Amino acid sequence: MMMNRSMERTGTAPSNFTRHLAAADSELAQQMAKDPYNFEFLGLSGEVAERDLENALTSRITETLQELGPGFSFVGRQVHFDVDGDDYYVDLLFFHIEQLRYVVIELKTGKFQPEYAGKLNFYVALVDDMLRRDYHNETVGILICGTKNDRSVRYSLGRSTSPMAVAAYTYDKLPAAEQQALPNEGHLVAALEWAEPDTE
Repeated sequence: MMMNRSMERTGTAPSNFTRHLAAADSELAQQMAKDPYNFEFLGLSGEVAERDLENALTSRITETLQELGPGFSFVGRQVHFDVDGDDYYVDLLFFHIEQLRYVVIELKTGKFQPEYAGKLNFYVALVDDMLRRDYHNETVGILICGTKNDRSVRYSLGRSTSPMAVAAYTYDKLPAAEQQALPNEGHLVAALEWAEPDTE
């Protein structure tokens, strides 16, 4: 049941991947873009500050990676780039180890605005130019916002030069069967403690 519900959201975010990526690559990138992302595990409700959402996602990184889906590895938050003296900070940066590509995630807590696409386009271009290696696939961006108008999103992505998707997030509780399928916090903590190397 858990897998089925998660699959229902997988690949459903509006994107321009088919316009900017080869067919097989576009299909893989689209599979990464859920809509909506379910952040119920954060214990938040209502509209929160973007920094608070980012803090919550990174402090519960195990659950965040689980919600993003298989293959994501965390690179960093507020990743700094210096562009000839101008400072820029990418909210969340991941590397997808199966697709060999960077994934820039920009967080917005309110309703999607067209200018958000421009900012994400810039960040994707920046990561692609400064971090991507020859053997990496093209960097993609995912904007995750509180709510969105899909038609506005499609217009905003239509002329973007970078492969991007826009998804919403929710704090809705997962159905009971899905909640039972997830490991509880105690199991996750035990697994992480077991996985940490002994530094003594």
